[in-house]
Amino acid sequence: MRTPFRTRRTVLTSGAAALVLTLTVSPAASADTNRPPQQGGSLVLIGGGLKDDNAQVYGEIIERAGGDRARIGVITASSVPASQDPYADDPDRCSNSECNGAYYADVFKRHGAADAQWVPVDLDRIDNADADAVVRQVNSMTGFFFGGGDQSRYLTTLLNGAEHTDSKVLAAIRAKLAAGAVVSGSSAGAQIAAGADMVTGGESYQGLRDGSSPGYFEDVTRLGYEPKGGFGFLRSGLIDTHTGAYGREGRAMRLAADTGHDRVYGLEENTALLVEHPGSPREHVRVIGPSGVAVFDLRRARVHEGPEPAEAGGEAKRATWSLAGVRYDYLTEGDRYDPRLRLAFPATGKRPLAPRSTTPVPANTDVFYSVANPAGAPYSFLTTARALAATRAQRTAEATTYEDRPRFTVTFTKEPGLTTWSGDGTTPQTLTGVSIRVAAR
Repeated sequence: MRTPFRTRRTVLTSGAAALVLTLTVSPAASADTNRPPQQGGSLVLIGGGLKDDNAQVYGEIIERAGGDRARIGVITASSVPASQDPYADDPDRCSNSECNGAYYADVFKRHGAADAQWVPVDLDRIDNADADAVVRQVNSMTGFFFGGGDQSRYLTTLLNGAEHTDSKVLAAIRAKLAAGAVVSGSSAGAQIAAGADMVTGGESYQGLRDGSSPGYFEDVTRLGYEPKGGFGFLRSGLIDTHTGAYGREGRAMRLAADTGHDRVYGLEENTALLVEHPGSPREHVRVIGPSGVAVFDLRRARVHEGPEPAEAGGEAKRATWSLAGVRYDYLTEGDRYDPRLRLAFPATGKRPLAPRSTTPVPANTDVFYSVANPAGAPYSFLTTARALAATRAQRTAEATTYEDRPRFTVTFTKEPGLTTWSGDGTTPQTLTGVSIRVAAR
């Protein structure tokens, strides 16, 4: 079955210039803070790679939308429109907003939704975002799903230019959420739920080396962000997706530090972060699915910038960046998290797992799974963290970036209170309380 979402290495092409204009004119201050908090409904945010047989995640969305009465509105405006898809007429090869919408509508129906319909808004149909007929369609739905692609296209199609105000369709979806509906999304469809400083692209190493910049960039390695943010459905932290699969932990920490955010939710593939009562004092989250969600807490983090370490007989050529004091928690199936208290609550049935291994943590020379390393492995950052938690042989472990000039070292440290939780008594699953330091060496 075709899975409609962008791969890590894809460059956005058609329509890119218009997107650059939309993003780069945005001032640094966030305008979405004046929108009312979303208190009534729930969010189901998936880190990408949502498989069509994931009955747990699709079932959660459908149940929250009314079970066998659920009517799901599918929004895929982050995909290219049919006019830009050379395979638009081939149902087996097409990957545009309309055929992706039909794909998701079919999946939701197969999982038990009473109805699922594509909401016809995309780069070919921007005017539909303010069409009364489409607003009526939205108002007849009990839940919504935003598909993957490029989140910048959602900004172009569903928000009003530099003002960053809601189109009629987005305003209707926001009102439905506040009244109790479920809003879900995968990959770009999860990213767009973010508030101020939504990430627009970039790789971890280049982000750590060069820092972040406001805007959208053709260079897919450059760490960019939209200062005014996405739709602002979730404001208790930044959002990143495909986190371990694409090695995005570095870019997540760098963007948060650069923009003054003290928390990032790093969503993994085929797994959802369920957010109940988003934007209210009662907001709390739960993990659903086979992988996990990383929580980076930067409340006590410290940034330092200094000269690049000089090679023997050489001189430093650029300023380097380092970050210390980041708390890293990794939550898995059934775990809950209270954003206000910043506490994780492992799922019922999980028990603390005492470190038993005496084996040292294996060397890791590609902690952020570089696209330049053909021998790299996904989930490299998490693998080192779990190996450290499982061993009695070390209190700290170091891993490095594949790239150098400079080479960054990530130091994982067991802080007092660090706990590893397991559902089977042997496999490290949930981690709470690992300290992270990133520095050039």
